[in-house]
Amino acid sequence: MSENEERLTNLELKFMDQSQLLEELSHELAFCHKRIEELTREHRSMQEMMKSLEPENQVSPDE
Repeated sequence: MSENEERLTNLELKFMDQSQLLEELSHELAFCHKRIEELTREHRSMQEMMKSLEPENQVSPDE
């Protein structure tokens, strides 16, 4: 195998590795995005639950 063929083969292998890594990272990013959306919805739900537990006509201690 000539030096140029060897270099080309090495570049092709690196490209395949990078391609696979990029795909894996893309899937991981999509998973993280979905999880963030789920946690955001859960947080909003908990905020609403906490608001519903607060007394409506709370008198401030200053009054």
